[in-house]
Amino acid sequence: MLLISNGHGEDLIALKIIEALRTQRPQLTLKVLPLVGTGGGFRPAIEKGWVQQVGPAAPLPSGGFSNQSLSGLFADLIAGLPLLTWQQWRCLRKLRTEIDAVLAVGDLLPLLMAWGSGRPFAFVGTPKSDYTWSSGPGRDLSDRYHALKGSEWDPWEWLLMRNKRCRLVVTRDRLTARGLRKHGVRAEAPGNPMMDGLSNATAPASLSRCRRILLLCGSRMPEAERNFSRLLLGLAPLPSDRPIAVLVALGSTPSLQALGSELKRQGFRSSPPPSDALQAGACWLRGQVLVLLGTGQFELWAPWAEVGVATAGTATEQLVGLGIPALSLPGKGPQFTQGFAKRQSRLLGGAVRSCQSSHELNTRLKQLLEDPSLRLQMGRRGRQRMGPAGGSEAIAKRVLIQLPLGHGY
Repeated sequence: MLLISNGHGEDLIALKIIEALRTQRPQLTLKVLPLVGTGGGFRPAIEKGWVQQVGPAAPLPSGGFSNQSLSGLFADLIAGLPLLTWQQWRCLRKLRTEIDAVLAVGDLLPLLMAWGSGRPFAFVGTPKSDYTWSSGPGRDLSDRYHALKGSEWDPWEWLLMRNKRCRLVVTRDRLTARGLRKHGVRAEAPGNPMMDGLSNATAPASLSRCRRILLLCGSRMPEAERNFSRLLLGLAPLPSDRPIAVLVALGSTPSLQALGSELKRQGFRSSPPPSDALQAGACWLRGQVLVLLGTGQFELWAPWAEVGVATAGTATEQLVGLGIPALSLPGKGPQFTQGFAKRQSRLLGGAVRSCQSSHELNTRLKQLLEDPSLRLQMGRRGRQRMGPAGGSEAIAKRVLIQLPLGHGY
């Protein structure tokens, strides 16, 4: 089977489904074709021999978010997006004789690629939810457009999903599945893979006295570094009678060195971490504020937090799904723009609230830290919108039932 995905978050979701597929059918041969970026999320599985990556891959200036702005689209076009997509299409056509079926994770592009393979396919539609237009005021032109259709998915996407070779359509929530079924798409919502692999562990003793804030600046460069600087400014001044621990959970980028330079510029000094149990890559101090930097520590650190401050996509959704409220601070993009932040807030029922400035972020953060009932209220909304763990296993079971894998058509 070939898995196609189109973005960092989609890669991680596809990886969770791969792990579940491998558990349920270890002999299944799996290949992955990441359409955006270099497929770094699949690296652990590739190194273990679970999957084989195929096709050309290259980082794009927009990080896969060319639909967020015209400037992002133009930058991707100049960087060679049309040629890359054409090469990936040709690779897919060559592979069609070697695969039984395709699983596409993402939105229109992987769905179109799966259809173009000529093989039976399943589709996991991760980025779109009818909550984004049915929650809140609904005054934007796009909200009215989606309300007119009754779904955030578009007619050309319904057409591909209704194709006889599309054996399974999975959405992230029941509301979205219901909207698609009204248009003749046999959509299901067996669970959300984003919540799999996360724990509810309590903070270690070394942080028990601290107010704990998780900072998520994203992974797309150079936007992530700009957003880290803005989020850090939003934390100061933050008077407290207790020490404040800021847990900066990073992906493969930005680097510890780059963020260390910004911390030094803002008056922090380097220090050894207070405990090896924290698994921090670096530690910085300024007054009562302790900043811990950690690459690949999101799953460990997320449940320790009381509040999150974020300019990230998937990780923010996972955080509020654990019942931890968050504040966001949109910037120039290309990913985390004003529009993206508003849609994210509505998707999550207000479990993450968008701020217009570092000053507003600081004010709202103080309010959240001082009001446990507000944290609990926002956290409940996040849990409800994201749903429980177990989605990967449920989707894998449906894929193995619906797709002809190794036993003909």
